[in-house]
Amino acid sequence: MAKKNNWMLPEGIDALLPNEAARLETMRRKLLDLFRSWGYQYVIPPMVEFRDTLLTGTGSELALQTFNLTDQISGKALGVRADMTPQVARMASHHLYKEAPTRLCYLGSILQARGAKIEKSRSPIQVGVELYGSQHIESDVEIIRLMLETLAIAGLQEVHLDLGHVAIFRELAKNAGLTVEQEAELFEVLQRKATEELEELLSTFQLDKAWYDAFYQLLNLNGDISVLNDAKTNLAIGGADVLQAIDELQRTAELLQNIYPALPLYFDLGELRCYQYQTGIVFAAFVPGFGSEVARGGRYDNLTEQMDDLLPATGFSADVKVLSRLSQLSEEQTDNVILAPDVMDADLHDVIRQLRASGRIVIQALPGDTQQPDHTLTIKQINGQWQVSE
Repeated sequence: MAKKNNWMLPEGIDALLPNEAARLETMRRKLLDLFRSWGYQYVIPPMVEFRDTLLTGTGSELALQTFNLTDQISGKALGVRADMTPQVARMASHHLYKEAPTRLCYLGSILQARGAKIEKSRSPIQVGVELYGSQHIESDVEIIRLMLETLAIAGLQEVHLDLGHVAIFRELAKNAGLTVEQEAELFEVLQRKATEELEELLSTFQLDKAWYDAFYQLLNLNGDISVLNDAKTNLAIGGADVLQAIDELQRTAELLQNIYPALPLYFDLGELRCYQYQTGIVFAAFVPGFGSEVARGGRYDNLTEQMDDLLPATGFSADVKVLSRLSQLSEEQTDNVILAPDVMDADLHDVIRQLRASGRIVIQALPGDTQQPDHTLTIKQINGQWQVSE
């Protein structure tokens, strides 16, 4: 009989070994220091909440990603967080917002029932920042800039930024008189860029040709900043709110290009990331060699409305595990390890304590060690004094 493997992990759940864990922890510290330098305060949301509270205002996509269990004390349904953004929004709305922009950051593990399409991970370590209380484009730009700084901390190069605006599709659907079901069907087809399916679906809606053409153009309105001028012509039927959304994209691009003149910008007006709770500009960062975004975010002014308090917000998030694996940061090296002898001596322990306090790695040998750990330096007694020696 084959021996049972008791060390199997569920699909999409992983353990981090020393090198990767050390690299990830180094990045975690650098990121939190970066956010603090921009004025973002660190918060830690709970891992588990009552399911109804956890999913307030988030839509079905997040509900499908949420693990469910029952609280043995209250008997109520619980959910394990699959995204910390709604949790942080509730913390800001109920506890922290003081009539001025509030800046928060977070970093911690989440658990997803299905996981990401590319990474297949169901246990990301999510990092993100959120800015509450401002509806100005400059706040969206601040978040995008901080996302780019985050990727720079991770050593990621050749970053490409994708920009869109969910209000364009939302206002087109509303003004065209689509039902909730029709809007959902159209949304799903647009995300798959399924041209033939889109034609068939639009034909069943019995729309005027101008509306048909406008929705069909969403598949083609992607590329450099010139597509925004095309969009103003092709989507004018959507009305003032659609044109305002395009203006917001142009203003965002102008501000970013002033700061990052070499940053490649790509616009896709049919891309609707996190459509169910985002309301304005959406964005994602891509790097060569990775088939999905490495960070993404956007504006979600209406999320806290479901929590009895309307609070404009914008933010981004990323998976630190992904950033760590793609990182150019050097791994923790062992060439500075100092080996101390197996001697119980007060003076020796004072030396060891001082070395560790200064950031050096010191391993003290144990009785009966048959194999010494990797090291380059040792502590020896020279002329009655304990000293570091090669």
